[in-house]
Amino acid sequence: STSLSHHFSRLLLFLSLLSCRFFFTMLRRSTVLSSRVLRSFSSSPLSYNSAHYSLSEDAAMLRETVASWADRVLAPLAASIDADNDAPLSLYEQMGELGIHGITVPVEQGGLGLGYFEHTLVMEEISRASGSVGLSYGAHSNLCINQLARHGTKEQTDRFLPDLIAGRALGSLAMSEAGSGSDVVSMRTTARRDDARGGWVLNGTKFWITNAPQASTLLVYAKTDPTAGPRGITTFIVEKGMAGFSVSPKLDKLGMRGSNTAELVFEDCFIPDENVLGAVGDGVRILMSGLDLERLVLAAGPVGLMQATLDTVGSYVHERRQFETPVGHFQLMQGKLADMYSATSQARAYVH
Repeated sequence: STSLSHHFSRLLLFLSLLSCRFFFTMLRRSTVLSSRVLRSFSSSPLSYNSAHYSLSEDAAMLRETVASWADRVLAPLAASIDADNDAPLSLYEQMGELGIHGITVPVEQGGLGLGYFEHTLVMEEISRASGSVGLSYGAHSNLCINQLARHGTKEQTDRFLPDLIAGRALGSLAMSEAGSGSDVVSMRTTARRDDARGGWVLNGTKFWITNAPQASTLLVYAKTDPTAGPRGITTFIVEKGMAGFSVSPKLDKLGMRGSNTAELVFEDCFIPDENVLGAVGDGVRILMSGLDLERLVLAAGPVGLMQATLDTVGSYVHERRQFETPVGHFQLMQGKLADMYSATSQARAYVH
């Protein structure tokens, strides 16, 4: 019994020493990481290295071009955009000059012909300067332009895409209603066939619609056959100024205020057949295939906000002093920065 107790004590001592060695090894690594993270920060918005994420030369150039524009033009306006609950449409024209509205649109349709990975890079950098403008950009470039490019006829793409890609017109997508959101089939907006005029008559409302107050081209989903379930919904291209179509005053939101949101109202609004996107009854397939891509692209927005936080904190810890020392030199603050940096890097890697 005494021998067994002796061996057990020695085992506990060995495990304790092993645990201490592991603890100090991890502490040393954490300190090194914290110091590296702290040294990597500067006042420049381009402080993180594209090479860390294995970006190609073209992708890195795209990211840095957008980041430079966003830092120079958009970031100084971010506070006033939030305070005024509005974003100048001229910003979208400038983004159009960069070509980023049609980033996933084929070259033959007037776009850049790039992929959704590049789209997430652009989304992150715009959101890094202004989360609300980033949200509106995502709705415009992905939910409207990308859907038109994927499902529109040649006549429709020739008619609508040039102004949308150039930023002369703003696009939107309208699915949600006051009583339906994720449950698409429960929507109450209807489209009744009008053979005499060769089109459809829309009645109903859509709620929480991003870009609605300023949009001139909207993709609207309505029931064309209430008895057909998911096969009874169709996508319509609604244009600003159509008779029977109106937009309520924009909502005064708590956040993302530069991304204007409002209710759409349809009162016997006639939509001609040439404004049907895709086949009649194919709306749910068109919507869901687009939402899969939208979730990917918009996920880069919060990553941009996380990076913006790092940009701000990273420079502030060099300016703020306590006990005659920059607070960034304190190990506790370095650990917090390392955690923030790690979380941001993980989120970015997951989106990529």
